[in-house]
Amino acid sequence: MKYQRGITVSGLIVWVIIICMVALLGIKVLPEVIDFYKIKEIVARTANDVDGRTVAEIRQAFDRYADIDGIKTITAADLEISKEGGEVIVAFAYESRIHLFLNVSLLLDFQGSSRGH
Repeated sequence: MKYQRGITVSGLIVWVIIICMVALLGIKVLPEVIDFYKIKEIVARTANDVDGRTVAEIRQAFDRYADIDGIKTITAADLEISKEGGEVIVAFAYESRIHLFLNVSLLLDFQGSSRGH
């Protein structure tokens, strides 16, 4: 007896729907993740360029780097700047809400610091 192998039309439709949903999620989430890594890089650059700067100067440096990279997600006012053991730590935390469809949204919680970089 020969058995047929393959996929049915209904199975194909289910897989296409699943792939489309994953692609939609990726298309909406990817820009936020890219922004997070850009912000993390900017915070690391800002913390490396401290050399006796005041908190206001550190915030201005962050704003300059953010303007260059086109970051609008957070501003210098959202940074937490502290000093631990002679090292200046620049940290940030923010939330991003992504509308998916109808009344369904995805909430992403981002946080990072110059210490972890």
